[in-house]
Amino acid sequence: MTQGSESVRFGKRTTDTVLHRFERWARDTPAARALIAGPDSLTYAELDARADRLARRLLGSGLPPGALVAIGTARQSELIVALLAVLKAGGAYAVLDVRSPRSGRRQLAAAQPLVLLTDAAQHAALDDGGGGPRVIRLDAEAAAIGGPRAEQPADRPADPSAQPASDPPADRLPGSAGAQPGRTAAVLFTGAAEPRAVPVGHGLLLAAHDGWAEVARPTAQDRHLFTVGTDVTAFAAGWTRALCSGGALVLSPRSGWQPEDIRAAVATERVTVLHTDPAGAARLLIEDAEQQTLTPAAHRGADPAARSLRLLAVSGDRLYLDEQATLQMRLRPGARVLNVYGSAECAGIGTWFELPQLPHPLDDPEQISLLGTAFPGFRAEVHGGEIRLLPPDGGDAIPTGDLGRLRADGLLEYGGRIRDRITLPGGRWLDPYPVESAIRSHDGIGAVILKGVDGPRGPRRLVAYVAPPPGGPTGAGRVLLPDIEELRDHLAGKVLREESPRTVIRLRALPRTTTGQEDRDALPLPIMPAAAGRPGSKAGKYGSAASQGETPAGCAAGCGGVGLGFVALILTNLLWPGSTELGGVPQPWAFLFFLLYVFECVAFGIGVVFLFGGRARMLRQRRSPSLTVAAHLAVSYLLLAWWPQDNLYRLAAKQDWPRQAALVYAFNIPLMIAGVVVAAYVVSKPADPFDFHDPVDDWPDR
Repeated sequence: MTQGSESVRFGKRTTDTVLHRFERWARDTPAARALIAGPDSLTYAELDARADRLARRLLGSGLPPGALVAIGTARQSELIVALLAVLKAGGAYAVLDVRSPRSGRRQLAAAQPLVLLTDAAQHAALDDGGGGPRVIRLDAEAAAIGGPRAEQPADRPADPSAQPASDPPADRLPGSAGAQPGRTAAVLFTGAAEPRAVPVGHGLLLAAHDGWAEVARPTAQDRHLFTVGTDVTAFAAGWTRALCSGGALVLSPRSGWQPEDIRAAVATERVTVLHTDPAGAARLLIEDAEQQTLTPAAHRGADPAARSLRLLAVSGDRLYLDEQATLQMRLRPGARVLNVYGSAECAGIGTWFELPQLPHPLDDPEQISLLGTAFPGFRAEVHGGEIRLLPPDGGDAIPTGDLGRLRADGLLEYGGRIRDRITLPGGRWLDPYPVESAIRSHDGIGAVILKGVDGPRGPRRLVAYVAPPPGGPTGAGRVLLPDIEELRDHLAGKVLREESPRTVIRLRALPRTTTGQEDRDALPLPIMPAAAGRPGSKAGKYGSAASQGETPAGCAAGCGGVGLGFVALILTNLLWPGSTELGGVPQPWAFLFFLLYVFECVAFGIGVVFLFGGRARMLRQRRSPSLTVAAHLAVSYLLLAWWPQDNLYRLAAKQDWPRQAALVYAFNIPLMIAGVVVAAYVVSKPADPFDFHDPVDDWPDR
C-alpha cells in the first residue's frame, strides 16, 4: 500500500536551489536577522557577504566543481557561513561531529572529503595522523579577511553593499549560477558507531524544504531552534527551513546546546519553531516546566516559557499519541505539534502527523505511534511490513528498516525497528515493539525497552527496562514503577506468556543516542553472578564483575571454613581446658557430644570466612544497604558464637548466677536479635538490580 501527494513536484530541469532561496532573502531583506547567536549574530546581508568572501577564498585555493568539503567547527554561526560558502563555490558540504572527535573522525573516513574546513582546536581533535583531506583553517581565513565579521553597532544593520577593498570583483559565484538537481549538495550521516555517508542532491534538498514549507507554513517572522547536534540530519539538512523562508536560526553561542540553556533561549529569543527529539520535548515542556511551577494547576496549562512557540517539530524516535497530546496541552492554543518521520536519504523528512489528522478518538493512545501521511511530493509505502519512503526525484523506494502498517483511516502507524528483533529459544523471532506498547499501558510506565539478555546457563531472558513518565514517579497523580509480579499481572491476556519479560529493571530514563533515539546498546546488563566471571561476559558500567568462576570460589570458602574449624577444635583445650572432657560420658552419648563440638568449631570457621567474604555476595541481592550490613553481621555472629558460648557454658557452674547472666546477655540475647535481623533480611523485598538514577547524565541533543 502506498500513500503520497503531488503537491510539490520535483523539477528535473530546474536549476533552482536552496542557495538561491537564501540569496533572494538576502537581497530582499538584508537587514533582517539570519543568525541569532549572541555576539556572533548576523543579518542576512552580513551572512551573505561573509559566505561570499569565504567562497572566493575556497575557489582561490583551487577547489574543483562538485568537490566535497567537510566542515568541523564548534562555532555554529561560523558553520553556517562555511556551509553557504561551500554551496556558493559549487561544492558539496558535510557537517562533522566536533563534540565527539572519535565520531567526527569516523565521519571523515566515511565521507572521504577533498577539503576539511576547521579551526585549530578541532583540527587537532579530528586529525587521525593519516593522510586525510586538505585542511583550510577557518580561524586563519577569518584573520586574513579582517576578523569574523565587520564591526557594526549591535542595533544598526550592516550596509549590504559594503565590501573590503581587498575582495575580488563581485562576479557571480559558481553555486549562485545554479546547479543540476541531481548533483550532490550535501552528504548526511546515519548511525554513530559506524556512520554511513548519504549523498543528497540539490533537487532533493530543495524538494524537502518545499514539502516542509507546505506543511509547516514558515514565515519570515519565525525563529527556529534545533536542539540536535549540527551533524545530525535534522540540522544538517534542516537549516533551510529558516534561511530559505526569511526566518532566523537561533544558535548556541557555545559549541552546542546544553539542556539547561534551551528553556532560557526559547523564552529569551522568542523562538516560534522548535525542532527537537521526544526526550528533548518532554524535558523542555514537562520536566523543566514542572520544576519551575509551584501550583498543581500549572501542570494542566500552557507553559509560560514556551508561550512564543507556534510549532513543535519532534523527530528522531517514536512518539506515542498520549505523549503528543501531553505536549500539545503544554503549548498555547493554536500551536501545533508535528511528529516528523524521515531518513537521511530523503533529506530528513518523509511523513508527518499531528492530532487533528485523526478522524475520531482512538483507544489506547499510550500504545499507538502514528507517522501520519507523506510530505507533499514524497510517498510512503509498506512492503512486506517494512516502511519505504519514495523521494520526489522518481528514484527507487528507500527501505527504512522500520516496521509499520497503513491503517484503514489512511494514516501510517509505526510498528518498531527490524534491527531490534529478539531471537527466542528455538529460533523464533520476536518483535519487541508490540510487547513494549502493552507494557507501556501500565499507568506508572512512561518508556520501556524489551531486550533479550543471555543467561549464564539457561536460554535468553527477556528483560524489560522501564522508566517513569516525564517528571518522575513521585509527581502528583503518578504511581511507582511496577515490579515483575505486577507487570506480569498487567500483561496477562495481552501478550503470550513466552513473550512476557522475566525481569524488570527500573531506570530514571532510557539512554539515548546523540540523534535522540533510544540506545539499546547502552542499557545496563542485569547482574548474573554465575556468569559475571566467565570470559567474555560483560558487567557493564553499572554491573560488578565477579571473580573468575563462582563455583571454585564457593568451594574454596567452604574448604577454608572447615580447615579453620579443625584449627579451632585444636585450640579448644588450650583456651578452655577441660571444656570438652568426655571421659565420664557413656557411649553413644560421648560420640554425639564430640560430634557437636566438631560442628561448633566448623561453624566458627565458616563464620570467620563469611565475616570477611560474605558481605560482597550479600550486596548482590540488592536489598537495603544498611539492612544488608546488619544481616551480614548477624549471620556472622550466628556462626561464630556457638564455639565460645558452648565452651564457656560448660565451664560455668549452674549456681554461678553472675556468670550465667553474663553468658545469657553476651550470647543468647544477641543470637535472638541476630535471628530477627536475618528474618527481616529474608522477607525484605529486593530492589531491582538497576533501580538507580538516570544512567545518561547529558541530554541527547548532540
